[in-house]
Amino acid sequence: MEAGRRARTGGLLLGLAALAATASAASPASAEAVAEARQVVVETVQSVLGILRDRALSDDDKRQRIEQVAYQRFDFPTVSRLVLARNWRRLTPRQREEFTQEFKQHLSLTYGKNVERYADEDVAVDQARAESNGDVTVRTRVLGGAAEAYLVDYRLRRGGGEWGIIDVIVEGVSLLQNFRTQTQELIQDVGPEGLIEKLRKKNEARSASAGG
Repeated sequence: MEAGRRARTGGLLLGLAALAATASAASPASAEAVAEARQVVVETVQSVLGILRDRALSDDDKRQRIEQVAYQRFDFPTVSRLVLARNWRRLTPRQREEFTQEFKQHLSLTYGKNVERYADEDVAVDQARAESNGDVTVRTRVLGGAAEAYLVDYRLRRGGGEWGIIDVIVEGVSLLQNFRTQTQELIQDVGPEGLIEKLRKKNEARSASAGG
């Protein structure tokens, strides 16, 4: 009886410890962490603008280099899970890996479209704020060029000791949410395998178009 009571007490303590660990992991980022995340955005913006302004590079070279910046800065495994949401469980390990790879290329190609849209804009990196779950949102303003100034927020999450971008919000419209809506509709229509195949074909077509 005493042994049973000790076991129940030990289980309760373990449960409380796990709960405390979860709460700690979900607490807002510290001021130092917020500054680190903001610096990641500063360096990303500087890298992209440096590529776009380099007159010695062809458009294709610029596109490839910007895609490499996206490879380095975006947390693609996390973004893939967030995009699929509850559908992540429907995919086999192989399908998850294939989707992540294809989505990585898709998002990088999307980010690389900056080459075609760039018109001498500048980017000001403004304040950063800690989110309740430990993420950090960094606000930037795109200035100059032909269009009026507009806001772009970057949401970052720390993983493996590094900050990675998990969402881009342009004037309040979330890139992640848009992808999630499209992905859920496709899975309902064609299933996980069909989704991956459609994404693969779209990437092939966009790569061929960009290369041409």
